[in-house]
Amino acid sequence: MKKTILSLAIISAFLISCNETKTKDTDTDIVETAEGIHEHAMEEMAAETHATNNAWVDEIKLDNGNKWEANVETTEGVDKMMNIVKTSETKTVEDYHNLASKLNEVKNFVVKECTMEGPSHDNLHVFLHPLIEKIEALGKVSTTDEGDKITASIKENLEGYYNYFK
Repeated sequence: MKKTILSLAIISAFLISCNETKTKDTDTDIVETAEGIHEHAMEEMAAETHATNNAWVDEIKLDNGNKWEANVETTEGVDKMMNIVKTSETKTVEDYHNLASKLNEVKNFVVKECTMEGPSHDNLHVFLHPLIEKIEALGKVSTTDEGDKITASIKENLEGYYNYFK
């Protein structure tokens, strides 16, 4: 009889602890899911903020107070990207994705044809790196508001080119 009672007590304890574990696991899953959603939302906000940030102007330098000499292909590419931004009609998310695709083609040409070296080249990278990130972010927008903000930042980035390069 003692063995039966002891066995029942052990089985009951085991079943109770399994039930508590399931509840704890479920609670943990809910918390982890909420944290994952929060982290994803924070990453999206950070990406959008980064895509509209023009902090590169704090990093770029002039050539002893003068503009850097840029190769013709780079300046033509920036001019072309500026024209694309100014003339593109963007009313839908797909329009922003198409704009990003067009800008990406020209940006790839600029990168491929770059013949600059030394400090001018280094400063061109300070200008180009955030522009590349912004174009990439524009290709991933999910709302037109997001597209508007990133496009405005791209335009500001492109306009800034003429402050540092000739």
